Amino acid sequence: MKPVQPTACRPGQVVGTGLVALDRIHVGTPQPLFEELGGSCGNVLISLAMLGRPVAPLLRLGTDPVGARLEQELRLAGADTSLVSRRRDVRSPVIVELLDPTSNDHSFSFTCPQSSETFGTFQPITFSELDPARSVVAACTIFYADRLSETICEAMEAAAAGGAIVYFEPSKIGDPALFSRALSTAHIFKYSVDRLSPEVAMWLRPDAFSIVTAGSAGLELRHGDKVHGCPASAADVVRDTCGSGDMVTLGLIDTILQSRACGLSSLSVETVLTGIVAGQKLAAANCAYVGARGLFREEGAAYARSILAEAATRVRQHAF
Repeated sequence: MKPVQPTACRPGQVVGTGLVALDRIHVGTPQPLFEELGGSCGNVLISLAMLGRPVAPLLRLGTDPVGARLEQELRLAGADTSLVSRRRDVRSPVIVELLDPTSNDHSFSFTCPQSSETFGTFQPITFSELDPARSVVAACTIFYADRLSETICEAMEAAAAGGAIVYFEPSKIGDPALFSRALSTAHIFKYSVDRLSPEVAMWLRPDAFSIVTAGSAGLELRHGDKVHGCPASAADVVRDTCGSGDMVTLGLIDTILQSRACGLSSLSVETVLTGIVAGQKLAAANCAYVGARGLFREEGAAYARSILAEAATRVRQHAF
């Protein structure tokens, strides 16, 4: 087992926990076209690292080759991987994406198409991972989570107590009591109407932001009694829509870091809207490539940065 040693915190650091998996992309063939790090948490964190943001993934992975691959990809992208714990009793997650090259529809599986082997799935951090990382969690600027467990909920609370902005985007409720506890802590809550009912927002703290996504119909930003509609950005080319939501999150977190917001009280609606729209532009551009981070893979981080910068400039030129 790899020992976990806490790192010194850096200004603007993002600590994140949740689904980090190896994506195996099949495009109309039995054999995968390529493999790369994926999962919502993985996509957001590695993309932020590639954009030059200080990132520290807080993860529980296996000592298997998949775990080694995931940790290496994060490290090579610039992330601080000292909080990535590798365990012999864990099988690291693998997700198969099956992309139809004719319709551009995609589906996901946790089973190998050739051998029918069931791959490893997400394993949340335990207190053995959280306890050595508490000082880093308490001092980060943004804490991101896309999955929930008792330990993750406690990590969210520790981050919030330290002044971090807590960003939560789950795909399901799971334990209602734990979910309610997490929403009472979260400052930004992003969810899809295809997965969660709008009624879940009743558990959200009154000063928090909620982002309700509806695919090609765009999204809504809700804050207090105000609702701001954000139509989806038109994509010039659509090959794969996988990862669009992650690109929106990436644009928002990157904009928050750029604004130097310190805690929820300094986070403005204007900053959140700017980040959302910039992320939507990046998501539209990413649709032209295969894979959740195809734009980063094919064009590089500098190209992604130019899209975000141009979109943010245009938004700021118009009054909200």
